[in-house]
Amino acid sequence: MVVILGINAFHADSAACVVIDGELKFAVAEERLGKREKHCPRFPENAIRRALQDSGVRLQDVTHVAIARNPKANYARKMAYVAKHPIKAASAVVEHFRRNTHTESMLEQLATVCGEDAAPMKFETVWVEHHLAHIASSYYLSPFESLTAGFSYDASGDFVSAMAARCEGPRIEVLDRVHLPHSLGFFYTALCQYIGFDEFGEEYKVMGLAPYGEDKYADLMRELVLLNGKSWFRLKPGYFGMHEGGESGAVDDRNHLIMGRLYSDEIVKRLGPPRQRAEPISQREKDIARSVQVRFEEAAMHCMHKLEKLVKTDQLAMAGGCALNGVANARILRETNFKKYYNQSAASDDGTCLGAAYYCWHEVLGQKKRFYMNHAYWGPGYPDADLKKAAESCGYAVRHHATDAQLVEAVADLIVQGKVLGWYQGRSEWGPRALGNRSILANPAIPNMKEIINAKIKRRESFRPFAPTVLKEYVSTYFEQDILSPFMMHVVKIRPEWRPKLPAITHVDGTGRLQSIDRSHNPLYYDLIDAFRKRTGIGIVLNTSFNENEPIVDTPAQAVDCFKRTDMDALCLGRYVITKG
Repeated sequence: MVVILGINAFHADSAACVVIDGELKFAVAEERLGKREKHCPRFPENAIRRALQDSGVRLQDVTHVAIARNPKANYARKMAYVAKHPIKAASAVVEHFRRNTHTESMLEQLATVCGEDAAPMKFETVWVEHHLAHIASSYYLSPFESLTAGFSYDASGDFVSAMAARCEGPRIEVLDRVHLPHSLGFFYTALCQYIGFDEFGEEYKVMGLAPYGEDKYADLMRELVLLNGKSWFRLKPGYFGMHEGGESGAVDDRNHLIMGRLYSDEIVKRLGPPRQRAEPISQREKDIARSVQVRFEEAAMHCMHKLEKLVKTDQLAMAGGCALNGVANARILRETNFKKYYNQSAASDDGTCLGAAYYCWHEVLGQKKRFYMNHAYWGPGYPDADLKKAAESCGYAVRHHATDAQLVEAVADLIVQGKVLGWYQGRSEWGPRALGNRSILANPAIPNMKEIINAKIKRRESFRPFAPTVLKEYVSTYFEQDILSPFMMHVVKIRPEWRPKLPAITHVDGTGRLQSIDRSHNPLYYDLIDAFRKRTGIGIVLNTSFNENEPIVDTPAQAVDCFKRTDMDALCLGRYVITKG
């Protein structure tokens, strides 16, 4: 038996997974467990313990530990940068060796972390370069085995910001890399910080804000991100920073990741004073957001057209934090030769643990057996006894439904009535998005539903849109692109005739970040939406993550706590339906 423990550690979105004989058994990000810190960078000891436990194995059964980083990768490039920037890079070098030592020492302490005797441990450690792990996480989990283009892009990892690859059968051949300091992730994040979204992982807010603005800063953005036939992309020197030392993954007293400022004073000279977080968002920030998003899309398309020439296929496997930009993803399908697209549900750095594990399975062990990840429900689940206990302790009226069919009918009625409800079922989703097991659901046809949820439940910025989950066979009914998007990776135009009928999930530009749902992947969630369709003629529900400015809820008790402290009307824990009032 081959048991692979995949780990992403000492980097934002630390996570762990278990793969047994090529089959994915469990995957979870550390932020969902333990101290529940968003984008947690700590060693994922809680995730490791839970992954092993729920997979039915112990650490002594693990044959390989796959780490999603390789300190030796791109070493010459790193040293060349240090030689060119000795003062700026000195602390980064110290940090590099500190991380290596920390990682190695924690691997030695895995037995202690898992509460086991170290003597029987005989696992082999496999180090996988960051972006190679990203591409592996997508390609090896995809339905593609014939020639496929692989592409990964984010801020940085192992001194690289993007990677292109040729994938076929069990092999991934790296074709090219974009080395630091050039990074589309740094470009996007730097302007995100400038606009006033200075917490880690807030780039999606810029994507949501962009449709409210106009592309008034196009000339500057073209100057900042250079696109030509020779390179994938280049950043203008002197305008952007990069990681220059300090403790990687350090957090402040709120347990929020500490980020260095990525935009330089040259940006301030060109655009004026940056917006402070507490200040109102002006039209200037909306216009900057629009121009940033437009230039990012242009750069993404430039990369895809370059990749088309290198790998002549209609199949594309993508990953990396930038691959969460759903607007760009939908445009790729519209405007390139890539018509078959796969991006597993944890496209950002948490997913690299999965890529490291499957790189080990295929490349290191030479295994040809493939595993297709066609749904996202690989996280923790809890027994009915726990659901019942949480429901009965909440202090509100509880009704238990004997069958799933009865539950679906009752909950569909609540959604039709305009109730906002927490939907907690089965195993949690792997990745940053709620996809129908840890979701807040509502009626998309109610005009003020978006405002209600933003103000009373999510307590977040009013400009941010909510996502639709649509029955797979009805995608083309409501959307201009017929896209298979089970992991909510595409922002697509809603057909004009449906926009006024679906105000709660239609963004200001007429788009929606859709999740298409296939019954074979989640029968209960599918049946609920279908029951809603039979009542209303609309095969869509509004779906947002089950949380309130925190990681998505994990335990039934956390679901009840979130329900009680917000203005949700109802909560469904398995077949237990709790209602207020």
